[in-house]
Amino acid sequence: MSRPLLVLVGPMGVGKSTVGALLAERLGAGYRDTDEDIVAEQGRTIAEIFVEDGEAAFRALEKQAVHRALTEHDGVLSLGGGAILDEDTRALLTAHRVVYLSMDVEEAARRTGLNAARPLLAVNPRKQWRELMEARRHLYEGVAAAVVPTDGRTPEEVTQAALDALELKEA
Repeated sequence: MSRPLLVLVGPMGVGKSTVGALLAERLGAGYRDTDEDIVAEQGRTIAEIFVEDGEAAFRALEKQAVHRALTEHDGVLSLGGGAILDEDTRALLTAHRVVYLSMDVEEAARRTGLNAARPLLAVNPRKQWRELMEARRHLYEGVAAAVVPTDGRTPEEVTQAALDALELKEA
């Protein structure tokens, strides 16, 4: 059974995909994103799954994708923003090196534009983002071996901070 070198968690738009790919490159490892796994498997976007099947159906797909990736992938793994809502997933993550990429609402607004393409943020996005983060922050922190703030940092700076936090050596 494989296990990821490290797992990235954090809110939508924090840069998990960008930083994950950079970390994989620096560590000489593969990169995998469970959201991409779901899209490839379902043949539709996450927004479409939310709209057509509802959040509960998406979360069930997400849980399967995360559990599969945690056993199959030996590189850098990024999880969707809400993956940590599942108790079983959080329990599994305790055995892994998890980095929580954090950001404040102003940074989130700059990065994502807090736009309606994000299904959970369709109305009053700043308020909803704050509420999502208040509900999730302790879950992210609870699974994380390291917390790396991304505010005002380039992807390269975040990547280096994650490597330093976990004391991982580059390839």
